[in-house]
Amino acid sequence: MDETNRRIVGYLLRDGRATYQKIGDAVGLSAPAVKRRVDLMVARGEIAGFTVQVDPHALGWDIEAYVEVFYRGIMPPTALARDLAPIPEVVRVVTVTGDADAIVHVMARSMAEIEETVERIRSSAKIDKTRTAIVMSRVIDRPAS
Repeated sequence: MDETNRRIVGYLLRDGRATYQKIGDAVGLSAPAVKRRVDLMVARGEIAGFTVQVDPHALGWDIEAYVEVFYRGIMPPTALARDLAPIPEVVRVVTVTGDADAIVHVMARSMAEIEETVERIRSSAKIDKTRTAIVMSRVIDRPAS
């Protein structure tokens, strides 16, 4: 990805509804040139899609937590996805290095819902233990780039 495409993607991350003309003015290209570049980045998979960011509070998710998950033995990512995808409060799961095997990002309406969700996560017989950290505030919250 060249520097111009990086600037286009950066602009889209800040304002996904920007017109090609507005982006073009910012990066020094015409609107059709920006469209061609965006279309090519989509075709090559460099831009995976377009989405909207919603304030979690608008959805009623006033509490969030990160749950470190420690497994007995090996747990492949496909099994993690199968076990955790049905839990609607689970918004992201990543495998990590270090002591924990995975970190699960949970968003919920209440502490009781966080507790219920952690108990659902713990229900797998392969889980040895979990460790939960409740988010107090978001200090930096950038869109993924």
